[in-house]
Amino acid sequence: MKVREILAVKGNALFTVSPAATLKEAVATMVQEDIGSLVVFDGGRLVGLLTFREALKAIAQAGAAWEQRPVRETMLAAPMTVSPDTEVEPLREQMVRVHQRYFPVMDGETLLGVVSFHDVAKAVLEEQSFENRALKAFIKGIQDEEASR
Repeated sequence: MKVREILAVKGNALFTVSPAATLKEAVATMVQEDIGSLVVFDGGRLVGLLTFREALKAIAQAGAAWEQRPVRETMLAAPMTVSPDTEVEPLREQMVRVHQRYFPVMDGETLLGVVSFHDVAKAVLEEQSFENRALKAFIKGIQDEEASR
């Protein structure tokens, strides 16, 4: 299974934020859209990724001043990205190894979407479930064939 297949199921809603936006604005968008990350774009280029982890860390550090803190001071600068042709299993391993739960999916300089650890886990579970059902049907077919002899 490839990342492009996950994006096909997820849909193509993209949520980005400017590095100059305030953390309050970014968190409000994340809450309103029920998403765990925002891709940070500046001048048409990906420059960072803001997730709830970075936001919560900034809130804890900044105290009451967190609302006016710019996203550029909070974001994960130069996050790892993935191509749409990346296989899911190596991506899952990389997510665990580097502790990055969200990966922007880039086709060259074009943002196609974001895949999360949840998206990957769900895709793997569905693929395994499909394979399990196919194997059971195959085994049942063999048993039915043997019983009819």
